Amino acid sequence: MKKLLFGCLLLLVACQTATLPPTPTAASLFPTDTPRPVPSETSTPQPMPTLEPSPTALPRFFVNEFDASLAGWVILQAGNDSVPSIKTEDGALFLQIDSPFTWLYTLYGPEEYADVRIDAQFTNRANVPAAVGLVCRYSDEQGWFEFNASTDGAYNILYGKWLSLGVAEYLPVVNDASSKAIQPSGATQTIGLLCADNALTLYINDTVLRRVDVERFKLKEGKIGLAVSSFQNIPIAVSFDWAKVGEP
Repeated sequence: MKKLLFGCLLLLVACQTATLPPTPTAASLFPTDTPRPVPSETSTPQPMPTLEPSPTALPRFFVNEFDASLAGWVILQAGNDSVPSIKTEDGALFLQIDSPFTWLYTLYGPEEYADVRIDAQFTNRANVPAAVGLVCRYSDEQGWFEFNASTDGAYNILYGKWLSLGVAEYLPVVNDASSKAIQPSGATQTIGLLCADNALTLYINDTVLRRVDVERFKLKEGKIGLAVSSFQNIPIAVSFDWAKVGEP
């Protein structure tokens, strides 16, 4: 089975609309009581940042139309240390990547889910192919599932897991698949992922692409999120009009 290895960087605990400044590397998205700082020969390790408190309780199931702050969401980047542009504007979440072969994640921190349905409406605003995806059952220790659909018609399912401090391994669960239901760049479309029991069900534009058994990975619950990634051609710019998290 093919393996993809990437170094990863925690970029921001997202609470405000802004273009991201450079930030230090980190070992864990959602730290436990014992932080695991990145070792350095030239600087003193710093503990992991934590989610900033919200004045009101954040919901478990919701529709986010991105017309307010990104309280509760955390940004993670894999592939290199370039700084992407992330902002909410005109009722949409805009993500721009200027570096090739880069993965950018927006994960919802307050809740963990066993069985869950995630849907999002997005537009690839660049004239080059880009992958847009959804994440479920994310765990720092156990790994996560990731469904990606590219605007060139391809899609895949990846199982990601940290190998060591700052290094992740991606194992393709479904690879080199394609569907005519996936629209090209410029089209507004929807993507969905149902994580229920021991299976993943993939949706594009209200079409079921397939159902995949993932029992062998033993992932029972975790966090959910959105994903965007670039290939060799850049820049890419993707906007999300809304994201919905609901019961299966």
